[in-house]
Amino acid sequence: MKIKAAVLRQMGAVAPYAESRPLSIEEVELDPPGPGEVLVQVKAASLCHSDLSVVNGDRPRPLPMVLGHEASGIVAECGPGVDDLAPGDHVVMIFVPSCGQCMPCMEGRPALCEPAAATNGAGTLLSGDRRLSRDGEAIHHHVGVSAFAEYTVVSRRSLVKVEGKLDHAEAALFGCGVLTGVGAVVNTGDVRAGSTVAIVGLGGVGLNAMLGAIVSGARQVVAIDMLDEKLDLARQLGATDTVNAGAADAIEQVKALTAGGVDVAVETAGSVKAMELAYRVTRRGGTTVTAGLPNPAHLWPLQHVNLVAEERTVKGSYIGSCVPGRDLPRYIDLYRRGRLPVDRLMSDRIRLDDINAAFDRLASGRTVRQMVIFDH
Repeated sequence: MKIKAAVLRQMGAVAPYAESRPLSIEEVELDPPGPGEVLVQVKAASLCHSDLSVVNGDRPRPLPMVLGHEASGIVAECGPGVDDLAPGDHVVMIFVPSCGQCMPCMEGRPALCEPAAATNGAGTLLSGDRRLSRDGEAIHHHVGVSAFAEYTVVSRRSLVKVEGKLDHAEAALFGCGVLTGVGAVVNTGDVRAGSTVAIVGLGGVGLNAMLGAIVSGARQVVAIDMLDEKLDLARQLGATDTVNAGAADAIEQVKALTAGGVDVAVETAGSVKAMELAYRVTRRGGTTVTAGLPNPAHLWPLQHVNLVAEERTVKGSYIGSCVPGRDLPRYIDLYRRGRLPVDRLMSDRIRLDDINAAFDRLASGRTVRQMVIFDH
């Protein structure tokens, strides 16, 4: 079938993207779903920094590629062997499919699925195949999803069914931002009631992490960012304290607010400076979690002696260390009960044709979650 999609053909375009237009809106060919795959009519897809990091070249991917990974839609057709979904089902797409058979999957750590890591890096579906092309040229899949398109074919293992009614734009948020942010706090950071928490970087993932800390019962949540408008939003959403990361004494401010440092600090900005700040505001014996995705060439000089003498813990968190089939329904239920107000993180609803200008807004840091809405 012919579909309209946003195709990236060259990384590292010069900003503003509204002028250089790194993403071209093209008519491409989408093949039917193969065994274990599903054709999904995309209804909403968010712009995330993980998409931007491919556009700007921080995270190289094979090109050409249809981007987009945080999305929701409706099942249109099931391929052979898919008998637990049916046309009309509402689904959220997950950017790390789980094979269910490799050692990490069997250990309950599907975020580290080994076949998924290989196929995501290669720009294919979990099967190793591609279903996108144009005039005979193969087009790669973005982390098995490629949601900046009217329709997409994904592995069944990249989908979680949504039970009950939920606005498509709201549902899309759960596929990356909520799973990654809330999961970094709940799963990776193991934040307990009464803990003190700092969140460094208040983008979509960071604000979700902050909401996760609040819903986990943290008694003090310090929100840290360079932009005052992000700090204002954090206070509105329940942060007990805010600190501007640009202040010369930002670390000292956090330590003064928290009697020497927080139990858990979560870095979501994807920068070495943010990671250093998060580590230095973590108390002795505390845990520093990083969920940001920096340029692979950027290195963080770890203070080795502090790690030992202060019994520090540093942990990476990918897709929030989540088990999507378990965690996504839980987080949606918390949202429906009014305890996880992730809908307040949506900034704008846009058309696919406006996507390049939207990436300019995302790069500026002055927006949280912009949503491409498909009106079929």
